Amino acid sequence: MNNIKNAEILCVGYELLHGDVVNTNAAYLSEKLDSIGITVTHHTVVGDEPAVLMSALSAAFERVDLVVTSGGLGPTYDDLTKETVAKYFGREMKMHTHSLERITDYFARSGRIMTRNNEKQAMMPEGATVFDNDYGTAPSLAIEDATLGKTVIMLPGPPSELCPIFSEKAMPYLKSRSHCAIFYRNIHFFGIGESALEEKLGDLMTNSQNPTVAPYCKEGEVRLRVTAKADSENEAIALCDAMTERIKDSSVGEYIYGVDTDTLEEAVVRELKKHGLTLSAAESCTGGLIARRVTDISGASSVFLGGCVTYTNEIKEKLLGVSHETLESFGAVSKETAVEMAIGVRRVTGSDIAVSATGLAGPSGGSDELPVGTVFIGISTKKGEKVRKLTLSARRSREYIRQVSASNALHMVLEYLKNIEE
Repeated sequence: MNNIKNAEILCVGYELLHGDVVNTNAAYLSEKLDSIGITVTHHTVVGDEPAVLMSALSAAFERVDLVVTSGGLGPTYDDLTKETVAKYFGREMKMHTHSLERITDYFARSGRIMTRNNEKQAMMPEGATVFDNDYGTAPSLAIEDATLGKTVIMLPGPPSELCPIFSEKAMPYLKSRSHCAIFYRNIHFFGIGESALEEKLGDLMTNSQNPTVAPYCKEGEVRLRVTAKADSENEAIALCDAMTERIKDSSVGEYIYGVDTDTLEEAVVRELKKHGLTLSAAESCTGGLIARRVTDISGASSVFLGGCVTYTNEIKEKLLGVSHETLESFGAVSKETAVEMAIGVRRVTGSDIAVSATGLAGPSGGSDELPVGTVFIGISTKKGEKVRKLTLSARRSREYIRQVSASNALHMVLEYLKNIEE
């Protein structure tokens, strides 16, 4: 097996270039390859033309050890990925009897008529490793050239076929030929930006070779991925854990909300269960987003009692008991209203913890005193109430402001639960 260090994803099809189909395959393949220690350096998309594909293939192999293609394995005249790759490696095309039998059986079971051009899908480059397709008619395959030190894996274009075939067949194929174990941990941060995190951990990120430390940013959050390579998985895990502890003990440790936790809401549900506490939410500008994110997590029903979307002042008064005087004196978007909303929903539901969100998500409705992006997040517990004011950019989208507001509400719950432990 060639010593694969890096890869290029080469997607074939004019439908991708024209925008008729969104190329989700490249993102999926990048994530999967990265998880087994193969760095993806390029994404390339080309049309269904042999000359263009050959040029792209040649250029890719100037840069990488592995090329993973998607598309061009169908039965029609323009499905020429196998033929082009075979020509690149100087291989003859031959009928693969096993694949032909499977394709014939597939059509027989489905009650469809198999035409002659479907036999084309069973033609394979000489010496290819063929992966059966249990989800369609186009088999996948791999070609290795030890002399060139290059490998190609060819996959069908439809994600419903590509994803399971790569996961079930191609990944084990690649891993079985690897001489090292790869392990990684994801450290999740909230309340610190990517640039601030890099400033504090810059030397660590730059100088660490094994494990490596790489930042990834999403709305309102930062994730550090710690990746280690070793002769055994236990060694790789030990390297990752040592680096993770080092980061926890650093100046940025206070911003960590979880390790190998996918989302804030997942961490909230887990910690609520751990402490045997319940949560409720009162929402205005977030429109039920806090409740939705929490209830997206399996098992949330044991800790989330319910929520109220109180968009108008009248409903804030009727459902949550926010006083008319507070709304008149301070307005709906204020720390006072946020506090009373949290107290009100906690009283109504009987939850141990309640959060609230009231603000201006835009794009209209702001003023000089209260610009778009102003949000107040409240929390009510048996220890009292707190409010966090957010001043988000008015240039941000309405959805961004709502998402970051909901994230801040969930983070306030985690902070409270963390203080209980301490």
